[in-house]
Amino acid sequence: MDFSSSMAIKPSSSSCSSLFAISRTQNSSPKPLLFNFHGIPRNHQNSFFKPLKCIQSPPPGSLPSNPTLFSCSAVTLSPTQTSYLPPRKLSTLVAEFQSLLEPLDRVKRLLHYASLLPPLPASSRTDSNRVMGCTARVWLDAQMDSEGNIRFWADSDSEITKGFCACLVSVLDGARPEEVLQLKTEDLAALNVGLPGGERSRVNTWHNVLISMQKRTRALVAQKERKTPFEPFPSLVITAEGIQPKGTYAEAQARYLSPDKLKVKELVHVLKEKQIGVVAHFYMDPEVQGILTAAQKEWPHIHISDSLVMADSAVKMVKSGCKFITVLGVDFMSENVRAILDQAGFGEFYVQLYGMTLRFHVGKYSSGAKPACLGAEVAEPGGLLCANCKVVVYRMSNERIGCSLADAAATPDYMNYLESASNSLPSLHVVYINTSLETKAYSHELVPTITCTSSNVVPTILQAFAQVPDLNIWYGPDSYMGANIKELFQQMTLMSDEEIAEIHPKHNRDSIKSLLPRLHYYENGTCIVHHLFGHEVVERINEMYCDAFLTAHFEVPGEMFSLAMEAKRRGMGVVGSTQNILDFIKQRVQEALDRNVDDHLQFVLGTESGMVTSIVAAVRSLLDSSNSTSSTKINVEIVFPVSSDSMTKTSTSASPALISVKAGDDVILPVVPGVASGEGCSIHGGCASCPYMKMNSLSSLLNVCHHLPDERNNLKAYETERFKSQTPQGKSIADVGCQPILHMRHFQAKKELSEELVYQVLGSHGNGK
Repeated sequence: MDFSSSMAIKPSSSSCSSLFAISRTQNSSPKPLLFNFHGIPRNHQNSFFKPLKCIQSPPPGSLPSNPTLFSCSAVTLSPTQTSYLPPRKLSTLVAEFQSLLEPLDRVKRLLHYASLLPPLPASSRTDSNRVMGCTARVWLDAQMDSEGNIRFWADSDSEITKGFCACLVSVLDGARPEEVLQLKTEDLAALNVGLPGGERSRVNTWHNVLISMQKRTRALVAQKERKTPFEPFPSLVITAEGIQPKGTYAEAQARYLSPDKLKVKELVHVLKEKQIGVVAHFYMDPEVQGILTAAQKEWPHIHISDSLVMADSAVKMVKSGCKFITVLGVDFMSENVRAILDQAGFGEFYVQLYGMTLRFHVGKYSSGAKPACLGAEVAEPGGLLCANCKVVVYRMSNERIGCSLADAAATPDYMNYLESASNSLPSLHVVYINTSLETKAYSHELVPTITCTSSNVVPTILQAFAQVPDLNIWYGPDSYMGANIKELFQQMTLMSDEEIAEIHPKHNRDSIKSLLPRLHYYENGTCIVHHLFGHEVVERINEMYCDAFLTAHFEVPGEMFSLAMEAKRRGMGVVGSTQNILDFIKQRVQEALDRNVDDHLQFVLGTESGMVTSIVAAVRSLLDSSNSTSSTKINVEIVFPVSSDSMTKTSTSASPALISVKAGDDVILPVVPGVASGEGCSIHGGCASCPYMKMNSLSSLLNVCHHLPDERNNLKAYETERFKSQTPQGKSIADVGCQPILHMRHFQAKKELSEELVYQVLGSHGNGK
């Protein structure tokens, strides 16, 4: 079960079924109430309102002095008295549609209101006025009148959607700015409009138009108060014709999307000549990714993915004949590749022969399934029987390539956290895949352990709780992800049993409530990249990009997580792994192409900016394939949340990839690699660019490749060796560290914990048993 696809939380705390449920005691054919204050108490009607008359709003640009909307206007109302009008109007609207029992009647009423909506002038039907995320094309315009009220105009090429717009305009046209901003998407949940099989898209239309209304309202208020507007984040606009960068940071990203052909040719030549496979993470430097993406067309043994798939791809490359594997990532990734290759039969074993210890390298020929000896060498000094016969895994640096998250788990504090877990039986340790093999091994000997990814962590935890009664789960080391998981389950307690069953069939509200006290997470581990998505970024997204598609990695802080989850609830966001984010963008672009109308899609990239290369390649592929059969113009804009500050104060023990700059007597300001244009990183914002990943340069890759085979041991410091040390219980770190990964593989294949892991959890494994 993929978190991104399975976690379809509904637009409100009420159930989806209640959203469209109708009380049979209500009148089935009431008169239209849209433009009457039917829901206002009688004493209010008598005191404050003169008779109401429905008239249509004038077109944009010809504002009257008083708000008259095509809804009805009231007179002689003080600000205090008008403060409740939009909620009252909405209440009236809700009552009206809920009184219609049949979907067809609701649609007819919606079409009636669509007919009353004045047409939008052609000058307002622009791309800048388009509402994103709606199945149909929707245009929205807004102005502030002389009294400071907000006036709205809307239109759509779908009559049903036009009816939605008419309803929202009737509620909010002429309202005070604070009244527009106070309306919540949850307030629209009770609007009883929908078509069989299309409820989700209809609900999303209400919500997306409202979000756009509020965005325009904020902009009008800021303009009136002469506030300095936020500078837009840099972005890349992708079209079938090419790529347009906006902002210096985007220009730096775009520079390598059309790579140097000579460098591509050089890399392809050496990879082919020496049968080298390349596995790289999405977070690579854009120059490296640009070269690799272009080289893939001529050498198939190049794969760019998230950390989980990298090891699997390496195994496939070796089976296809690759003699060497190069890993572009941080050290725990190359360790995982080495360990999985060993588990797949491409490892080594030792044997005593005539007083010598021989090390044999075993693997599988590409054409057969039987293991075969690929060679042997003397493990002890004194001579070499066979050199360069094994599949060797190489890193891209002779120095340590760290990871703040993996480092957090390799501490005494984390082991103390697991010591506590070992005393609370039954317990299961769910460890993030982004940790070292040593961490996985040491953890598994303390507490039965299964690895997880950001896309499968939720189904893993839910299945474990369902499969093992009274289980305690200890998640780590990512504190933000742990807090986000807990918040996610807290939100699920507000859902109906039917909604929860869609996520996991063995859970309901009671079971989710009961598991919350038994779900623990480590509180001292963060990814330095995702930590940067803090308050500054969230504030600017709320102000400028709240109507865009929002993407967020599961590792982001809670504020960004909540923002993306809200967008997800209305079909405008995704929270998950890097692959989930890529798939979401591809899906939305394909949907736009299928609609066969001109469109502009804007995505906020809530993860490491290195992902842009894979995103651009995927989007360009979709646009190119459609361009030959359609004249539709689709623009896809990828927005980078980048802080205005370029430096951040950190400790002097920071990564060796950082360049330290002296600023005064005792202040060291490391500069994260990137552009020196003011669009860099800060602890409050974020350029979302991992300095550790940038240690994987193109020059390092070419250097390693040109020195292979390493007959003179020049690359010994680059080689990822099988762990020779042992766990506290005297077992191989490589063997024990792979067990949590294999437990996860079983879960992915069977959708349940293995019998072996359950047996271990129930007391036959931990504490040396």
